[in-house]
Formats: sequence, C-alpha cells, structure tokens
Amino acid sequence: MIPIIDALPTARQMDATTALFHKISWKILPFLFICYCVAYLDRINVAFAKLQMSQELAFSDAIYGLGAGIFFAGYLLFEVPSNMILERIGARIWIARIMITWGIINCLMAAVTTPTTFYILRFLLGVAEAGFAPGVFFLFTKWYPNSRRGRVFAVFFTAFPVVGLIGGPLSGLILDYFHGWANLSGWQWMFLIEGSPAVVLGILCLSILQNGPEEASWLSADEKAALKEQIDADLRPKEEFSFVATLRRPTIWLLSYVNFAIGAGFLGVAFWMPTLLKEAGFQSNTMIGFVSAIPYLFAFVLMLAVGWSADRMGERRYHLAVPLFVAALGLVLAAKAGGNPILVVLGLTISMAGVTAAAPMIWPLSFSLLSAKARAAGTAFITSALALAGFVMPYVVGLLRGMKLEAISSSDLALYVIAAILIGGSLVVLRFAPSKVNA
Repeated sequence: MIPIIDALPTARQMDATTALFHKISWKILPFLFICYCVAYLDRINVAFAKLQMSQELAFSDAIYGLGAGIFFAGYLLFEVPSNMILERIGARIWIARIMITWGIINCLMAAVTTPTTFYILRFLLGVAEAGFAPGVFFLFTKWYPNSRRGRVFAVFFTAFPVVGLIGGPLSGLILDYFHGWANLSGWQWMFLIEGSPAVVLGILCLSILQNGPEEASWLSADEKAALKEQIDADLRPKEEFSFVATLRRPTIWLLSYVNFAIGAGFLGVAFWMPTLLKEAGFQSNTMIGFVSAIPYLFAFVLMLAVGWSADRMGERRYHLAVPLFVAALGLVLAAKAGGNPILVVLGLTISMAGVTAAAPMIWPLSFSLLSAKARAAGTAFITSALALAGFVMPYVVGLLRGMKLEAISSSDLALYVIAAILIGGSLVVLRFAPSKVNA
C-alpha cells in the first residue's frame, strides 16, 4: 500500500474519533459553558445593581466606576498564583473552590453599605474568580488535541453575548419585582439570587468534572488510549522565553494595545449600558433589562458571521480592524443621539456587535505574528491588557461623567474617549497586521 495512504486514518477510525469527541463534548461542555456564563453574569451584574444601589447609597459615578473596575485588579494580581495552585491540586477541586467562593462573595454584595465595603467585596470577587477561565482552558488541554481546541474555545466566546441576552432581562425583572421583599431592595435580591447558582455549580463540579480522561469512568480503556495518543502527539519540548525578552518586542505592545481597545469598547460600555439606557428615557428596570439584550443579540449573530467569514477567506486584518472602527462609529452615534432612545439603542447595538465580533479575531492574528517561543509569555501579556482595560475604563468613564462641562455632555465625552481608543486599535491593525495568516 502507498505509505501516505497507509498513514491516513480509515473511514471507520475517523468515525470513531468523531464519536469520541462528541461523547466528551456532551459530557463536559454544557456544564462548563453554564459555569462560564454564571461567572460572567456575576462579574457584570453590578451594572444593573447601580440603577438602584447608587441612589440608595448615594454613590457617585466615580465611586461606582472604581468599584466596578477594581474587580479586575484582584483578578490580575491573583490569576497566576491561582493557576499555579490549579496545576498542583487539579482542576476539579480548584474550579469548584473558585465557584463556591465567588458565589458566596457575590451574595455578600447584598450587604454593601459604604464605598469601602463596595470596593473590598468587588476586589475579593476578582480574587475569588481569578484563574477560572484559564483553569477551564487548561482543563480543555487534557481533553482535546490542538486541532479541536479552536472550536471549543469559540463556544466559550459566545458566553458574553449569551449572558447579555439572558442576564439583562433577568436582572431587570429582579430589580422591579423583588424590590421590598423581606425589607430588601431589588439590587440586594439580585446579588443573592444571581450569586447562589455559582455555589451550587461549584458543589456539582466535585461530582461532574474529572481532572483528565484517566479519571473518567464513562470512557472505555480503548477510548482513553485513543485520546491519550492524540493529546500526546501535540506535546513538544518546553521552550524558554523570558518575560523581559517579551517586553522588548514592539509586536507584543501593539497587540496588547489592540486587546486593551477591545476591552475598553466592551467592558467600558457593558458596565454603563443600563445607566445609558435609563438616561435615554427607559425608566422601568424591566424594560432596561430587555432593551439591553438587543445589542447582545446582534453581537452574537455578527460574531459568528465574522468568524465564519474570516475562516472562509483566510483573512484577519480587516476582520479585526473594520469591526473595531464600526464599534467606534456606534459610540459616536449614541453620543450624538441627543437622548433619542432609538438612536441610543442603535448606536450601542452597533458598538457592542462590532467589538464582540472583533474579540476572537485577535488570537489567530497574535499567533501568526509571534514565534512559537514568544507565544506563551506574549499571550499572557496580551490577555493582561484586556484585564487592565476592565480595571481602568469603568473608573475613567465614571470620572468623565462626573465632570462639569459646558461645551459637551460629560456622558457623551466618555463615549467619545472610548471611540477614540477603538479607532486607535483599528489603525494599529491596519498599519502593522498582515492580511493573510496561517491560523
């Protein structure tokens, strides 16, 4: 038999491989996807709590912005230590610990009475959640070979718009219909109700998750051997690449700025969207919740469409630069709307759809521009830029909104600043990124 043909898997082998990964995916992906959605909801539900909490507790926009963003300070500081512990004791126990503690802390947010307690609990929430996403992705490396991880990660990117679709209406309904029960405000009930699932899911982690295929009783010995063979085929000798060497590469800084722009456009708007909608004339919290789902619906559709188009054309530069520029135009439209609710929603929809579509595009571009040695350290640095945007931008927006200006609305100024950052990211991509990439 011709050697190259002999080396190819038979149709039966291909069917068996496909069946194996379908089995694995149905066992672990739905549960982890739900966990990821709950994590993101508990991270940003403070945006809806602000609608009542800031008024009741007399929090300024600057206080709220700092509290919203300080989550990412805790997340950044403890992400690496959390990942080190995960590798030592295993993903199952550590992911369970992460979920249980962040769920408890999110419930404790109902006890906030002062800016200090607000800051402390948001910081601790970041500490508790640190390492969750990398931990889940680390777990995937135990179950999927490189050739299948891309589509698995893509599923998890959809968690952001999915949470926006579900979490907004849910939060709005809780704020309105639970307000006053047991002498608690709606925002307090929201933290209690939306924080509790994380605790339950954390407990379920202990019985549902395994640290790897070797612990899975639902896989046969042959299936475990076949999976191990595919995973081992991806193993390569570790390459040393210093963090200092990473910082000397201009490409790392440029890509980090682009990811910072993505974070500014997404998180800088997501933490303020309910407030912007209320200022546009949507007074009912329930209505704000349902209207806030509109941008995420279009974001979900556009993210899938752009990803499909980029893969089909083998092109990344314009599929990243154009959505960033479109997102900036959406914010300009929202700022220019003059309080017109339809135009504000349209502008926010365009912006959220654009920046969400751009988010997955940076990773294949990064992998094409970085050497194999630089990818590990470079990816960590680029990821940190996104978290930095999450820390800085909500606070910056809060500070800008608190300014007293005559020539321009302070709220509009905040949107213009984010738009300028997005345009900068788009220009960086157009100037330095190749169009065709091998990713």
